[in-house]
Parts: sequence; C-alpha cells; structure tokens
Amino acid sequence: MPATIEGPDFIALQVRDVEAAAAFCETHLGLRRAPASPPGAVVFTTAPIPFAVREPLPGVDLDAAARPGLGVALWFRTPDAQALHDQLTAAGVAILSPPQDSPFGRTFTFVGPEGYALTAHGG
Repeated sequence: MPATIEGPDFIALQVRDVEAAAAFCETHLGLRRAPASPPGAVVFTTAPIPFAVREPLPGVDLDAAARPGLGVALWFRTPDAQALHDQLTAAGVAILSPPQDSPFGRTFTFVGPEGYALTAHGG
C-alpha cells in the first residue's frame, strides 16, 4: 500500500519578529503560549492543530514576497466571528473583507502578524 498523509498536523507562520507576532496573537486573538516552544518559535495551545510563529527557515526570504503566505488560505475557528471582528476593528487591525455569512458560519479576513491574511469563521 502506498504511503499517505492524514492531514495538517502543525501550522507555523514564518515571521521576522517572533515576539511581536506572538504578542499580536496573544493580545488580539487571545491565544495562549504552550508551556514549551523550540528555539526561535512561540507555540500556542490551539486545538486540534498546534499553531506557532517562528523565525524563517534557512533560504526563506520574507522580503521577496509581495505578501507573506500569498496563495495560502489560513482559517481560524472562533465562537463569535462578529465579536472578534468588532474587537479587532476597535484595536485598529486592518480588515481585508468584512463579515459575511458562509457555509462555515460568519467569516471575515484580517491582516495578521507581518501582513499575513487570516480568516476567522464561526458563530
């Protein structure tokens, strides 16, 4: 039988300033740091898939891209997308697409750490 994968198991954003990106995630998204993280990274206690911000891997030039993560859709589940939208808006976080209803609940896209486009959905 050929080898297969089961699905995503870990997601990390590569960023220039790990502490600033981690602070954004904690302050604006309510994420909590995991008890341990590898050097150069901050891992959060997200479920079902662990999420982190980390230093770029060797050979990654974040300045060469028009926008970090271009072409990747990264969605985060929230119990109340509208409330999160309102909170981020009040904090001055840029919103790329306003809240709208979808098959996945209420969704909107905002600018996350270092320009990553992140979508929140739910509630």
